[in-house]
Amino acid sequence: MTSAGITGRIRVLTLAGVLGLLTACGFQLRGLEGGSALPESWQSMYLSTSNPNSELPRMVEATFSASGVAWEPRDEATYQLQLGPEQFSQRNLSVNAQARPAEFDLVMRADFVVLDTEGKVVIPRTTAMVNKQMENDPQNVVGKAEEVRVLRGELRGELATQILRRISFFAANAES
Repeated sequence: MTSAGITGRIRVLTLAGVLGLLTACGFQLRGLEGGSALPESWQSMYLSTSNPNSELPRMVEATFSASGVAWEPRDEATYQLQLGPEQFSQRNLSVNAQARPAEFDLVMRADFVVLDTEGKVVIPRTTAMVNKQMENDPQNVVGKAEEVRVLRGELRGELATQILRRISFFAANAES
């Protein structure tokens, strides 16, 4: 047998061993406990937003769908999620010796309301908010602008997850 064949077998056995250890210790990916974060009665929703093609509503749809929510037409859905526009802000946390920003605080927030089939408010207007800090290099303006763009995408994902968690928490308490 060649050394390449032995190396390949060692890799396969190592991978199998690591996977065996992870499953034996009870490891599972976050968000997959029991399949869905929402009770079954909450898995039929309609998303209402002023700009359905913007990135936050698409991220919310994807996050909720991954958690078992079926997006239905308004008249067929059990609940309606009214999602406000994302609000992004950036502020200076510190400055360097040349009085230029050395660190930024990036904040993204959005308001949401959940209504039932009769249009009654189930979850009143709630603000979800996430933030990240980043270091600034005044010499690399283009690179930092790209980093802010990437971080905004991450913040949207975290915001969508936070909205799902808040609704899940409310739904679980309402069911019991």
